[in-house]
Amino acid sequence: MPTSSSAGERTGPLSGISVIELGGIGPGALAGMMLADLGAEVIRIERPGGPANAFLPPAADLLNRGKKSVLLNLKRAEAVQAVLALSATADVLIEGYRPGVAEKLGLGPEVVHGRNPRLVYGRMTGWGQDGPLAQRAGHDIGYIAITGALHAIGDAGGPPQIPLSLVGDFGGGATYLVMGILAALLDRGNSGEGQVVDAAIIDGANHLMVAVQALLSCGQWVDQRGVNMFDGGCPFYSVYATADGKHMAVGALEPAFYAELLRHLDLDADPDHQYDRERWPALRTALAQAFGRRTQAEWTAVFADTDACVAPVLSVREARSHPQMVARGNIIEVNGVPQPAPAPRFSGYQARAPESPPVPGQHTSEVLARIGIEVADLSSR
Repeated sequence: MPTSSSAGERTGPLSGISVIELGGIGPGALAGMMLADLGAEVIRIERPGGPANAFLPPAADLLNRGKKSVLLNLKRAEAVQAVLALSATADVLIEGYRPGVAEKLGLGPEVVHGRNPRLVYGRMTGWGQDGPLAQRAGHDIGYIAITGALHAIGDAGGPPQIPLSLVGDFGGGATYLVMGILAALLDRGNSGEGQVVDAAIIDGANHLMVAVQALLSCGQWVDQRGVNMFDGGCPFYSVYATADGKHMAVGALEPAFYAELLRHLDLDADPDHQYDRERWPALRTALAQAFGRRTQAEWTAVFADTDACVAPVLSVREARSHPQMVARGNIIEVNGVPQPAPAPRFSGYQARAPESPPVPGQHTSEVLARIGIEVADLSSR
């Protein structure tokens, strides 16, 4: 079983797959990172003038871990030709520009497929390649706003709550782009041809809403925040404050788990009336009062060995040291920087630590030498 990244050794299920990533921020960058974590060689084409992500210095931008960095000014014809030459032997190309920009640069699907018809061309946008908003600027919050996802998250009577960038950029965007790329690579094995993968954040976020849409259609979901089974409206699927101002998460949906919850909270509520909504306000008050009597650490100890489906709500730093996270090796350190371990896991490969994010342009000479460019400055304006 492979355990390291030594030469000639397969380091993941995508070992041998070559990816060209036209550098951007957010979902396209995460998609490239995910492919690199799976063993692919990812060559990120950086723009001159500094890192694409203005929020992080290059060494801290974990979305670029495990990649090789090439600095090219794509406004120069020679730089575009260099990318085309690299893509001629690549398996995947990822771009996250507004619709039509890649074509204007001379790197659209028709041109790239003219060089390499087997290449999978992954396109990442927020609004999609067409439609009335296709050419508009946007960010995660706006994309999930029009899918109904943002409206559905939050307390009853309160405003929508922003779920970080997990639902849009990363869940509906990067994850679906990677899934599409992998499916297209699998299809290529049958057809011998590559194709374009059109991944839009609104498409993926909308797809993630399938269960809510199903419940809404059959009358089992109210189109309001905080009044449904899985959005905090249910008192035994909710979050409660503890005596020290922290919180516990409760997900005791099944009757057996609910009975376990009541027993460990020392509440005399009748478990047979668990789904009687008229009793829910009083039940919520009782649960809140009970959890408020002890600290988070005390309740964590109480529920540690139970099936009550109760867990402490941890901060990002606290999560790093939770026993289950530690046991699974979910947080690793690379050159002293804590970060999430690659996922998922495979029986045929032992997980390995990814390489640190490169300095922009760090691998320019190495990569360009592959296409016969030994000494060249294609990054100047």
